[in-house]
Amino acid sequence: MAGEFRQSLSRLVLRLPPPLVLAAFNAILILAATPVLMLPASQITPFSWGDALFTSVSAVTVTGLGVIALSDHLSTFGHVVILVLIQLGGLGLMTFAVLVLSALGLPIGLTHSAYLKEDLNQTSVRRVIALVAVILRVVVGCELVGTVLLAFVFVPEFGFGPGLWHAGFHAVSAFMNAGYSSLPTGLVPYMTSPVINLVVPLLIIIGGLGYGVLSEIVTVRSWQRLSLHAKLMLVGTLVLLVLGVTLFAALEWSNPRTLGQFDSVVDKLEVSWFQGVNPRTSGFTTLDTAAMEDSTTMLFMGMMVVGAGPTSTGGGIKVTTLMVMLLATVAFFRRQTELHAFGRSIGLEEVLKVMALTSISLAVIFVAIFLLSLTHQGVLLDVAFEVASAFGTTGLSRGVTPHLDGFGRAVIMAVMFLGRVGPLTLGFFLATQAQPRVRYPGAQVFLG
Repeated sequence: MAGEFRQSLSRLVLRLPPPLVLAAFNAILILAATPVLMLPASQITPFSWGDALFTSVSAVTVTGLGVIALSDHLSTFGHVVILVLIQLGGLGLMTFAVLVLSALGLPIGLTHSAYLKEDLNQTSVRRVIALVAVILRVVVGCELVGTVLLAFVFVPEFGFGPGLWHAGFHAVSAFMNAGYSSLPTGLVPYMTSPVINLVVPLLIIIGGLGYGVLSEIVTVRSWQRLSLHAKLMLVGTLVLLVLGVTLFAALEWSNPRTLGQFDSVVDKLEVSWFQGVNPRTSGFTTLDTAAMEDSTTMLFMGMMVVGAGPTSTGGGIKVTTLMVMLLATVAFFRRQTELHAFGRSIGLEEVLKVMALTSISLAVIFVAIFLLSLTHQGVLLDVAFEVASAFGTTGLSRGVTPHLDGFGRAVIMAVMFLGRVGPLTLGFFLATQAQPRVRYPGAQVFLG
């Protein structure tokens, strides 16, 4: 009976679209991690099952929003559990499984390759295994180098063992764009530390580029030979970084609760650099987010909704989606019928896919803000900020999330999950083309 049940279950799984299976794997990991966080070995201060579930969702989706303070409630074992969830969630369960199989020398079947192809947004199964090998080198290399560099800050302060642990935790959390900190005060005491301001943002940027782009950078090493996707991602990331850092500095320069507290121009620029990197992907912060100007808050919300790159450790509608939208807008005003970038054209189906992804994402954000406003009678801007942070799996907060009721927490958890796995699942269905059986006569619709 057990063998027949396993066979039936396997046949059912094989009939499901790969993105749905990957989403189900993430949901199973969340449900499996929740009771582990409730173990006495994981806690130093008891918390509820609801707190454990929320923390599990936030860790697996590499968001970082929290309803409990990790340093106050979780033991060392509990922190290890969070670190494992961050690594699995950011790396991708199927990618991690293939890495384990490869390390053990076991064969990788067609089913695993098909799921991995969807998880890494690849069009060819043959490229998948080579890409996984590159991912392994990049992830391990970046996290190890980050740990060594951050150890120069934490080891002198906490000693070799604890300092190395804090360095490794922050290196993994930064590269996976999770924003979790193992310290009670986070990175606030290190707001002007040159090492922290250099290493953490660089890990965040690299992790947010996406595994496909990182693979091309490692293997191709030539701008001319890079794919259109990689060029759009790199250019878009650079533009967003410059805008984020510049606008944050301009908007907060005289705010006494943020940059205004520093007398040195160098300190202001360092903090601006750190804050300008974080909103799109990571939840690290060295300043009080609630103390920012409303204009800066709106800027951060926009950057969080955009997010990072496809198949990266970040969420949002993705940088390449924004780039294609901008290219389509420019093409419209130039009366062009095709989109061009870097000597390549972008088809109409890609534009339609971008429109669908953006429309549905904005609808999810709007509905979530509306639902939260029903039960949380606070400042609407703060509520909208939490929703944008959840959808972009960023983790920045203006203090609303810890005070949400059960319904509000459910909404935020749903948004975090959709922000992480939703674009993948939606993209699969958008890529499935159906030939129309009947062609209707054209008609004109007046717009604007």
